[in-house]
Amino acid sequence: MKLLLVAATELEIKTALNWLDEEKYPDVDVLITGVGMMAAAWQLGRYFARNRPDLAIQAGIAGSFRRGWPLGETVLVARETLGDLGADDNGRFLDLFDMGLWEAGMPPFTEKELVNTLRLFPESLQGLPQATGVTVNTVSGSETAVARLQAQYRPDVETMEGAPFHYSCLLEQVPFVQLRSISNYVEPRDKSKWNISLALQNLNNTLRSLLEELRQKE
Repeated sequence: MKLLLVAATELEIKTALNWLDEEKYPDVDVLITGVGMMAAAWQLGRYFARNRPDLAIQAGIAGSFRRGWPLGETVLVARETLGDLGADDNGRFLDLFDMGLWEAGMPPFTEKELVNTLRLFPESLQGLPQATGVTVNTVSGSETAVARLQAQYRPDVETMEGAPFHYSCLLEQVPFVQLRSISNYVEPRDKSKWNISLALQNLNNTLRSLLEELRQKE
C-alpha cells in the first residue's frame, strides 16, 4: 500500500518519522507542506500531479471549540469548511456560497462542506471522536472571532490546512484521513493554557498505531 503522510510542520510528526526510519517502513511519502492554506494547496497539487497514493493521511495539532474534549484528545476530522474565504459586508461575513460565487453541492462539496467519503475507516481509528473542522487563514483569538465561526459553521476544531487537504483528495479521488490532536481551546489567545507536548505525543501514538495496522494488511 502506497501511503502519503502530510503535515504542516515536521515537528508535528517527528516521532512518527523517527519510527518510520527505524522500522524501514516501505512505501510512505512524507510531505511537509508548510503552514497555511496556500502552502498546503500548492504542495498537494504538485504531489498529486506526479503520484497516486492508496491512502493520504494528514496529521497535526488543532484548536478545539468543544470543551468536552480534553487537551491531547486525538480526533478524526470527517468534514471541513472554509471559515474566512469571502467578503466583509459591513461587519457581516459572507462566504463564497452566500455571495453566489459558489453553488452548494458543486464538486467536491457536499452541500457546503468537504466531507470525507471513505466508507470504512481503518480499525485503529474507529474509536476516535469524529469532528467537523473549519480552516482559517488567521487562527481565532478573540471572543468575536470565535462566536462568528461557531454561529456560522458550528465547527469542532480549527486548523489552517484541513480544507485544502480534503479538497485536493476529493478532487483527485484519493482516499484520505485527517487526524488532529487538541493542543488548545479556541478562545481569547493565552498560550499558557495550551498543551502542545501532550497533543504531539498522542497524535504520534495514533499515527504509529495506524501505520502498524496498515503494514499488517499488506
